[in-house]
Amino acid sequence: MRVGLHALGIGNGARPEVIAAVATAAEAHGFARLWCGEHVVLVDTPASRYPYSADGQIAVPADADWLDPLLALSFAAAVTSRIELATGVLLLPEHNPVVVAKQAATLDRLSAGRFSLGIGAGWSAEEFTALGVPFTGRGRRTDEYLTAMRTLWAKDPASFTGEFTRFDAIRVNPKPLRGAQLPVVVGGNSNTALRRAATLGDGWYGFNIPVADVPERIAVLVDECARRGRTPGELTIAVALSDGHPEHLPELAAAGITEVVVVGAPPPTPDAAITWVAELARTWMPPAE
Repeated sequence: MRVGLHALGIGNGARPEVIAAVATAAEAHGFARLWCGEHVVLVDTPASRYPYSADGQIAVPADADWLDPLLALSFAAAVTSRIELATGVLLLPEHNPVVVAKQAATLDRLSAGRFSLGIGAGWSAEEFTALGVPFTGRGRRTDEYLTAMRTLWAKDPASFTGEFTRFDAIRVNPKPLRGAQLPVVVGGNSNTALRRAATLGDGWYGFNIPVADVPERIAVLVDECARRGRTPGELTIAVALSDGHPEHLPELAAAGITEVVVVGAPPPTPDAAITWVAELARTWMPPAE
């Protein structure tokens, strides 16, 4: 079982000295992957319901520092050499897909092929409004943007015509080290997200899921894969748990989970952050007896 760490980009985790400390310590202690999420916009009194908590409210204060995940992960890439990196998640329909294709390929090159692009469709209507992007149709936009980006990664020159984006005979370089096979992980806990992962993704990232709900979500993913002639073994399957403990790892592995992602907020100083990562590693990845 791989163990990832979702701790960069917000609050204390937005401080450059803390990012460097967490990233290097996580690599030294054997964490598999560093995850970093995205919100371009937060509002003080959102009308949109946050789908990853029981009360529908996001725990991050609206005035918290929240870094762009691709830039934050580029910073982490520069101070590490082995640990993998992933957006968890980038809200793809809020962006220009040609620009994201360029940015993702750049990060993949700078990290020597360690990057996975985690994407989601988004949940905040207020955020979409602020960015001038229609909230309605964001799922179709997500699917189309991903297809367009893979076209750009695979072909040179590249052409694409869709409902939301089109380009003709353009060159976008560099390409990812794996070309169109740069891993795309689909985030979200809904049936729609699982369907998108089975249809278009190389992996799935479930967020803040109770341990008891994991088998049912995996069953839906297995069914969606089967409908498309795929097996779950073709996907990486990562979950961040709302109530997880290390003793759950064997049953999660048996259910098909390939990575458990530990979510936390690091302390404000580099030394304290290094100690914090070491404690997480001892808890989640104790040395074999």
